[in-house]
Amino acid sequence: MKLKITFIIIMSCFSIKANAQDPVFTQYFLVPETLNPGFSGFEDATYFGLIHRTQWPNLGLRIDTEYAFFNTWIENIGGIGFSILNQHENNTNYNHLQGNANYAYHVRLANDWYFRPAIEIGFGTKSYNFRNLVLADQININSGSVSLITSDQLALNANRNITFFDFTTGFVFDKKNTRTDTDLWLGASIKHLNRPNISFVENGNVPLDIFYSLHINYKFPYFDRNDMLIYANYMQQGSYNRLDIGSTIKLEKLLIGAIAVTNPAKNDTNSHLLTSVNTFIGLEFDQLRFGFSYDLNTSKIGRTDGVYELSITYLADCLICRNPANTERRK
Repeated sequence: MKLKITFIIIMSCFSIKANAQDPVFTQYFLVPETLNPGFSGFEDATYFGLIHRTQWPNLGLRIDTEYAFFNTWIENIGGIGFSILNQHENNTNYNHLQGNANYAYHVRLANDWYFRPAIEIGFGTKSYNFRNLVLADQININSGSVSLITSDQLALNANRNITFFDFTTGFVFDKKNTRTDTDLWLGASIKHLNRPNISFVENGNVPLDIFYSLHINYKFPYFDRNDMLIYANYMQQGSYNRLDIGSTIKLEKLLIGAIAVTNPAKNDTNSHLLTSVNTFIGLEFDQLRFGFSYDLNTSKIGRTDGVYELSITYLADCLICRNPANTERRK
């Protein structure tokens, strides 16, 4: 019984800490708007879709995340996008729901380079089921029992729901060479500029850590007009950082890829440099794109059954394109 109580306390503390970190999608290279609002209207088309992510289904800390998005390009205005993020942890019933609106302005530079500065404004809500938390004064060590009553101020002054505004900024430099059929982009974003207070305690102050991201992507043709994509993405939030390096190849309508996820900081002596290998397979048609990914854990966290992700994207014809060649960006 004592071991069970200890496990509940540890897991509860872990979940509170983990939920302060932003979700990162394995398939961000297909939907880069999850990282940077500068990609709004990036494909010079109207496109929308959904990503579903299930993390650690066998560890007792299963987290389900959904991201629905819509983006379009409007001539003389820029890229406009909307998204809804929902994240739910089954063990504690923690839930994070947030809606975002983003805008990217496109500036044409010399030598076919584009500069795309962007902003994103979000409104979020977080909720927690505090009945699942076991606090110190509820535990009777001698009898090995747990009381349902507590006088702890955390529980007495806790809010079941909190709301907040969230601000993000970012930019993308990109260049598409139609002669060589190559595409290069470099971007950076900063999330939670206003550091919203996410404390569940009345009059508490827990500012959300700023999330930084630097990313690069290069696409080039190989073997009979097939494409290869090489990308890297560095992320940091608080004391935690992550560097992803991956590649995806396109064989007609089939997409196959893999990403090495690393932890350069190695915050703990038991931390691993390589934390997972993320595999990906997808199908791409004229206007539909499907993706499935599975992350294989390489650390000693235990049997987690990995991370699964499913995505679907619909790409409509350009509403108003600046250049007909730009519609090829999405192919």
